[in-house]
Amino acid sequence: METPETIAAQNPARSKPRLTRNQVRSFWAAWGGWSMDGMDSFIYSLVLVPALTELLPRSGIPATTANVGYYGGLFFTLFLIGYGTALVWGPIADRFGRVRTMMFSIFCFSLFTLLAAFATGIWSLAVFRFMAGVGIGGEWSIGAALVAEDWPEERRTMGAALMHTGYYIGFFLAGIANIFIGSRYGWRYMFALGGVPALLIGLIRNNVQEPARWENKVQELGGEWAMHRAFLKLFSAQYRRRTIVNCMYLIVSLCGLWAGSVYAPTAMTYIAERAGKTAEESARFASYSTALLGITTVLAALIVPFIADRVGRRATLAIFYVIMMFAIWLAFGRVFYMQQNAIAWFLVCSVLLGLGGANFIVYSFWLPEQYGTECRASAFAFITNLGRFVAAGFTFLVGAGIRHFQTFGIPVAMMALAFIVGLALVPLGEETKGKSLPA
Repeated sequence: METPETIAAQNPARSKPRLTRNQVRSFWAAWGGWSMDGMDSFIYSLVLVPALTELLPRSGIPATTANVGYYGGLFFTLFLIGYGTALVWGPIADRFGRVRTMMFSIFCFSLFTLLAAFATGIWSLAVFRFMAGVGIGGEWSIGAALVAEDWPEERRTMGAALMHTGYYIGFFLAGIANIFIGSRYGWRYMFALGGVPALLIGLIRNNVQEPARWENKVQELGGEWAMHRAFLKLFSAQYRRRTIVNCMYLIVSLCGLWAGSVYAPTAMTYIAERAGKTAEESARFASYSTALLGITTVLAALIVPFIADRVGRRATLAIFYVIMMFAIWLAFGRVFYMQQNAIAWFLVCSVLLGLGGANFIVYSFWLPEQYGTECRASAFAFITNLGRFVAAGFTFLVGAGIRHFQTFGIPVAMMALAFIVGLALVPLGEETKGKSLPA
């Protein structure tokens, strides 16, 4: 006689439960917020050159290539510090709920991105980008916790991967917007577009409920649970080792993202200008590069869960570390200095950078698998945002290197070395393949 268990084993597809209406809505809320984050993050990368070219002279600083590179790196650093400060969203989400906290973070980054459109100098722009980073930094941790806790066990790995595609769809949206808006009307209109995500708040407030797993944990703990307890739990004997190791992983990935992918549009802009393209054509090629990067990562997200379920979380992370290391070295160490066909080859490298960027997708389902509900958002926020302070330091060094070497390529290409460190740390990770989400 066949039992439900044997039937499920014979046909795994039939064992996956249908999603409830709230599960579908929670996914789209997380996906929508994360996609707007991606768009907002990359808007600055796309408009870095024209924005600083206009604002540096207003602040009494010549708009030379060296100064654009130096202050561009400085602003990336300030943005990452703001992003890192967003680790405060995790304990807030553990205490007051995933959905409520998500709405506040969306409001924060939308407001200050909009205000950046009215910047009168480089320092006002720096303040607005810092505050936007604080809002953006909370979205990934909250969205990943929401999907992991709300979706059925059989679907949550794919749900987390699909949720993460939103960030790279945001890259694509930013690239499209730059073609039709930024290249025609200027960089201020791109920042004004960044205020649109605030419209999501009303939809989330009226249509998405907190996950039952979180509400049950709140009732179980009663009034004894507080934000500081959720945070300190990460350093208990149970979680201390994996928290440290996971932080190291994120430092590696973030150095690669901000020193590699985020500088890709700027590098493409200079390559196109060197090839004799107009400012509008250069902006268009930078947008093409961004769109290719985002599309490739979205496609990679569809296969990451299958690889992770087959070879494990650690091996999957190692695979994409290797791809990203090679892509950064090739794009910035070789192609950036090519005198012929550099535009075409850099577009190819954008595909490789997008594929390597899929290493972040692993964290979307791996980190929630390592922590209990009472501290899951705190863990995700702390791990993903602490690394941004270190990445901010490396990004500043990249900017200083650009100013010293008078070139983008060499300083950025050197960041490929970070992935060698990451590969050495992979065996230390907590393998969770085949395990259920902790209560």
